[in-house]
Amino acid sequence: MSDRMSESETPSPSPNPPPVKSKGRFERWMQKWGIPLAVIVFLLLFFMPAPEGMKPEGQRALAIFVGALVLWVSNSLPIYLTSLIAIVMLTLTQTYEEDKVLGTLGYDVIWLMVSAFILTSAMVKSNLAKRFALWMVTRFGQTPVRTLAVLVFINFALAFFVPSTTARATLMVPICMILLEVYKAMPGSNLGRVMMLQGVQADAVATSGIMTATSANIIAVGFINEQAGGSIGYIDWLLASMPTAIVTMAITFFVGLRLFSFKGEAFGNAMSTLKEELGKLGAFTRDEKKALAIFTLTVLLWATEDYHKSLFGVEISVHMTAIIAALLCLLPRVGLLTWKEAKIRWDLMIFAAGAYAVGNALEKTKGAEWLIDNVVQALGLERMSHGMVYVIVVFISMFSHLIFTSKTVRTTIMIPAFIALAKSLGMDPVALALASAMTLTYTITLPPHSKVNTIYFATGYFSVLDQVKYAIVTCLIGATVISLALFTWFQLLGL
Repeated sequence: MSDRMSESETPSPSPNPPPVKSKGRFERWMQKWGIPLAVIVFLLLFFMPAPEGMKPEGQRALAIFVGALVLWVSNSLPIYLTSLIAIVMLTLTQTYEEDKVLGTLGYDVIWLMVSAFILTSAMVKSNLAKRFALWMVTRFGQTPVRTLAVLVFINFALAFFVPSTTARATLMVPICMILLEVYKAMPGSNLGRVMMLQGVQADAVATSGIMTATSANIIAVGFINEQAGGSIGYIDWLLASMPTAIVTMAITFFVGLRLFSFKGEAFGNAMSTLKEELGKLGAFTRDEKKALAIFTLTVLLWATEDYHKSLFGVEISVHMTAIIAALLCLLPRVGLLTWKEAKIRWDLMIFAAGAYAVGNALEKTKGAEWLIDNVVQALGLERMSHGMVYVIVVFISMFSHLIFTSKTVRTTIMIPAFIALAKSLGMDPVALALASAMTLTYTITLPPHSKVNTIYFATGYFSVLDQVKYAIVTCLIGATVISLALFTWFQLLGL
């Protein structure tokens, strides 16, 4: 198994691979007409009269962003090619400075992805990932569905100890890759789709339940306590948000099984095969011990990030920890990989660079802020009942990640705005802002909307359209659950 995985980014086809679901009518239509549709949308937005309050560069950024979005979703062009087109258009139309556009290839997320590929390659080559995956499945996941449930549970458990969404994704992806190989689920199989997509969902939903699971939550609490007069702490957030996270994940788990049903996929006598494979591994090898030491160090550094300053005198970021892990994997004698054995998907790096360039341009030119302001005004919130305002704000906040590619930017713009809105309407600003803040981690609709999405997308097991379909449903369910909690659970908690 490890030899096969070390030769390519994805598992090699098995003699009897599971049937690959053919594209539906909508997918075929999108792929055929995606390019002309993208061109038409781009030209309409680019040359239409400038809306009041929108800067010209903001209008151009919006046109490029929407055009690229159509191409990414339709898959009419390779995703990296669309990113290259977007990079060229941002520069030629003078929408965004060339150095900032090209500088996205040096973003920390790019370094994180490179390091994640190296760490994954080391865990695969050493057989450590295979040993852990086989043990976990044979012990707890006697069926593919139970295996998926175990992975969700691990994601939620890690959120308490590893305060970084990207770090948790980097830990989980190698495990998922090995599990899919032992199930002989190739890219194109629905088991592969749902496992990777539920990894994205579980990472995001679990993060919403724990205040310290991402910096955006902590920033939001700061605004709530300072500007809204709240007194929200760790336990308050946990009691308010974790039940909604669990309910949302439980519902979307079964929705995923329906959207990407793998009932027709043959896994053979998987459990006996898995037990045989585990037995063949024998005792721990030297390479496994090396990989385990590097892996353990990486987890410890990620889990103790808040204490680095006092312990070491310097703070080691999530991204630098990943680079250190990659360095250790590649060092002669210490590590267990050569550079050629680290299978790095550079096409995904180009895709990520272009996606972040387009998203940043939309934010920096105030095009995204203009869209949100106009949506709020167009809805006429001041004329609605307070209950309706609560619900609409939650849904706006939930889907605002379609415009903003940064959780931090969304938090700093939207939470103060919603606090001010609540005060102006005579509503409780703490409850409104807290409910809104609980949606901020649902950045799950497109690969560039978060680093987690990009890491999972790099596996090649799902398409942009697959992610859009599942994420839209998840966001609708999440917003509904949080809205219901506002009128029920929040009242019981006295929020």
